[in-house]
Amino acid sequence: MSTGVDGAGWSYWPAPAKLNLFLQITGRRADGYHELQTVFRLLDWGDRIGLRLREDGQIRRDGPSVPGVAEADDLVVRAALALQNASASPLGVDIRVEKRIPAGGGFGGGSSDAATVLVALNALWGTGLDEDVLATLALQLGADVPVFVRGRNAWAEGVGEKLTPLALPQAWYLLVDPAIHVPTAELFRSPDLTRDAAPVKIADFASGTVLGNAFEPVLRRREPAIEAAFLALSGIGRARLTGSGSGCFVEFATRAAAEQALAELPEELRAWVVAGVDRSPLLDALETMGTV
Repeated sequence: MSTGVDGAGWSYWPAPAKLNLFLQITGRRADGYHELQTVFRLLDWGDRIGLRLREDGQIRRDGPSVPGVAEADDLVVRAALALQNASASPLGVDIRVEKRIPAGGGFGGGSSDAATVLVALNALWGTGLDEDVLATLALQLGADVPVFVRGRNAWAEGVGEKLTPLALPQAWYLLVDPAIHVPTAELFRSPDLTRDAAPVKIADFASGTVLGNAFEPVLRRREPAIEAAFLALSGIGRARLTGSGSGCFVEFATRAAAEQALAELPEELRAWVVAGVDRSPLLDALETMGTV
């Protein structure tokens, strides 16, 4: 992807989606947040963020990233403001979000968009903040934002911010979006949610013995569209839920196998195939900035 500036002054940056390859809740903290364990897998697919620098210090959104979200509440605007405040930069920016990641699917779209704004603006404004500082700012925006700032697949604990880089084998994923959005707060209030799972280790995940998602049984019982997606996917492989959203997926070792499985799904399902990546396309875009 080119990060050169176009004739209107915009540069464009990838905001990749993610999958949670498993997710379990191991307890609740005194502050009300839940402790969890998960594995984040970054994908070679996602949104695109347009940035156009301003000299007047203003931060403006060029259209909503999510319909119905006020500009002041938009994560991309909040990310730019957080960076501006932390760095005392006199510069501003116009922000444009080209959405591909469905809202509410658990694919991390809003978090990734915010992380891309932080990382790309840090470079464009020349603020020079290091990755650890950016990850700290990211955590203030949301628990999933730091993994996108760091840009590597990771084992995650805490509320999702304690990250250990994790090498994962090449894989392709058949994704399905049932287009259901259930607020996470509602799911956490469900009496069916398991909140006290025994902690596991990376070796347990690597062996394949831990692949579930704590939110799956809750959402499957609650939402017929999600149950229908799981039933359709169960005929071609092991279906899993990502995050606390409605998106589900099956992992394959080859693109050909994933494409064949896609062809077998009912046409009414919104489904597509994407590749997993070792590191975020955003890091590649940073490396080429100014040379493309």
